[in-house]
Amino acid sequence: MATEVTTEQLRKYDDLKQAIKDFESVAVAFSGGVDSTFLLYAAKEALGDKAVAISAKSCSFPERELNEAKEFCQAHQIRQIIFDSEELDIEGFASNPKNRCYICKRELFGKMIKIAEDEGIAVIAEGSNLDDNGDYRPGLQAIAELNIQSPLRTVGFTKEDIRALSMQLGLPTWDKPSYACLASRFVYGETITAEKLGMVDKAEQLLLDLGFRQVRVRIHGTMARIEILPDEFDKLISENVRNQITASFREIGFTYVTMDLIGYRTGSMNEVIKADIDK
Repeated sequence: MATEVTTEQLRKYDDLKQAIKDFESVAVAFSGGVDSTFLLYAAKEALGDKAVAISAKSCSFPERELNEAKEFCQAHQIRQIIFDSEELDIEGFASNPKNRCYICKRELFGKMIKIAEDEGIAVIAEGSNLDDNGDYRPGLQAIAELNIQSPLRTVGFTKEDIRALSMQLGLPTWDKPSYACLASRFVYGETITAEKLGMVDKAEQLLLDLGFRQVRVRIHGTMARIEILPDEFDKLISENVRNQITASFREIGFTYVTMDLIGYRTGSMNEVIKADIDK
């Protein structure tokens, strides 16, 4: 969790705004998450109306997230461009290969590049940070190939830096749980469909509505594997909550409902890939 802001973090923030000023104009790939919100706010401070948000609308991006992104832009008078980007129409995406994220990011940012060109915007920036270097993230390869700028990584921001400064700046996302696209809930090789994406979205929304803070519902065929923070295990396995979740998940379409005993962690579907690499 965020702590008191340090002199070094304040210096990084000044460096970030200067780096963005050098872009002259920028479109920030904006999901409404912790990182992209922080980057967009810095861009607005650095460039004013020459900083815009650009957001994708698709079945792998829950409506609640898009609504929060809209609300932030409206509150801070930031122009937002929203475009349709249906990942299931991208060749190779639905089969869910190990480089699925690369395929998606290549197509997604390709569309953003076209929009930026039409709008006369010089640079597209996205919000990955130094902590993203530690996981299997083929999407970063697409970002590099398309010359998308990653100023948070360039300046040297960690997630801890971003949360601390976001709290200092009064951003509503400073303690927002981490989020990733719904396609990341699928085991590699399992076909991604709109129906299954909807199942995951409904299941995670139920857990959020029950008050669980950081959730993932990983899908394995018709089995749901719930990941939550370990300090919320007792709540999940209490009889009333357990029965409610089981009944609701079955109505959603899951046959089996399980709890991951390790608990929530980012990129748990990548653990098999990492094991293969380590052999």
